[in-house]
Amino acid sequence: MRSIQSHLMQSLAALFAAAPIAALAFSSGSTGADGAFNPTVNTQVTLPDSGVLNYTSVSIPQGVTVTFKRNTANTPVVILTSGDVTIAGIIDVSGSAGAATGAAGDGNQGDDGLPGKGGPGGFDGGRGGTASSDNPGTSSNPTLKNPGGSGLGPGGGTAGLSYIISSSCFGAIAVGGAGGGFGASASNGGPGSCTIGGFSYTQPAGGAAYGSALLLPLIGGSGGGGGGGGTAFAGAGGGGGGGALLIAASGTVNVTSTGSILANGGAGGAVAGANVGAPGGGGAGGGIRIVATTIAGNGTISATSGAAGASSSTSGLFVSAGGAGAVGRVRLEAETMTRTAATNPVFSFDAPGTVFVAGFPALTITSVAGVAAPANPTGNADITLPATTTNPVTVVFTTTNVPVGNIVKLTVTPATGAPVIAFSPALTGTTASATASTQVNLPVGPSVLQAQTTYTIVSSLGDALSRYAMGERVERVQLTATVGSPSTATLITVSGKTFEVPAGLLATTLQ
Repeated sequence: MRSIQSHLMQSLAALFAAAPIAALAFSSGSTGADGAFNPTVNTQVTLPDSGVLNYTSVSIPQGVTVTFKRNTANTPVVILTSGDVTIAGIIDVSGSAGAATGAAGDGNQGDDGLPGKGGPGGFDGGRGGTASSDNPGTSSNPTLKNPGGSGLGPGGGTAGLSYIISSSCFGAIAVGGAGGGFGASASNGGPGSCTIGGFSYTQPAGGAAYGSALLLPLIGGSGGGGGGGGTAFAGAGGGGGGGALLIAASGTVNVTSTGSILANGGAGGAVAGANVGAPGGGGAGGGIRIVATTIAGNGTISATSGAAGASSSTSGLFVSAGGAGAVGRVRLEAETMTRTAATNPVFSFDAPGTVFVAGFPALTITSVAGVAAPANPTGNADITLPATTTNPVTVVFTTTNVPVGNIVKLTVTPATGAPVIAFSPALTGTTASATASTQVNLPVGPSVLQAQTTYTIVSSLGDALSRYAMGERVERVQLTATVGSPSTATLITVSGKTFEVPAGLLATTLQ
């Protein structure tokens, strides 16, 4: 049976655009419907479907850690308060580590090579490649085996591969997964070396940087790639990307000296022992945005990268290193700033704004092989195809407020192995509502489907959108969606620079 896992990429329900300092104090727009949030013990908050929490005030005491259960759409965490926010404890939206393998494993049956989970609004790592030692090739023609899975997200780290070789040097080469990108491009790890009849392997590419220092839209870090499998043990899982968090307070946000806000990337899984696979890549740090009348306190604000998984292979094969993830992004906006401590990474700063963004051009994957995408996706096996389904299958797309005549690129990313890419014919219908479809051969097992369409806009619209692209004229717009997910938008300038923005910013200009 084939199943398609959707990892939803959504913009926030509430987003704030920078604006000049106003005469009146900043207003978060909180309704206060969720009352005061004053946990006294470690607490996991279940996010509503929107990801938005409307408090009157927030106070997290020292010694208390607050985490969040991802909702079905995996939205970022949005905390709006009509009063003050005091953090003397910990708010944590970090990604988790990939599972280790071999002697480095924790002994839990069945979890070897599992990917780390992204924090809310972040993206999962890739699964480690399975173990296999059959069908060795020669040193001049090695057999490719046991590939890991690529990390998810716009900057997902590339999966590590494995090669089975009949040679006096090593019986196999296992290549570590690359790190996930976000605030910067990620590492691909050390290439290592082993001369086997002139054979050389390619170290997987680190994930690319994406997004904007403005954190518009608010989005988390991408996952690290899974390591290639070994002859006796699976490769380790890639680390999950850090999540995304917005705190907007009409009063003061005070992160005291004992307090922490964390959106760190998860580490890649480690490997150790004989005939193990390769380590996983680290997940990227996430996104933290704080908007308030006053920002105070010198506590920790961190969206650091996840470390590459460690490796120790005692015999039987050559193992290359995994790559570390990239740092995330931190954005602080306030009318008054009394905080003097640095953040990690360094924050960008501006005055706060109060603009609510709603409505957007949309690209949607509506069905696969005749099975409709669910109205309320769960993020896990959202479309399950009957075992009798044969390739190729038809994937149908719909668009709203997108010019007809453009094509849609479909990328199918399996749990292990290389992605499969297909292109649709031109969209037909009207700008208000258009459709297209394409056929693709689905790999066996779970896959993530992502659709993209890119179109050119007229110069006058490009000039109007330049304020979201550091003053440079925008030439093209790219929409991206996964199964059941609203679109995210990327602006592409005349020089090729890219800037992610809330798709709602385009609603009135691109119809």
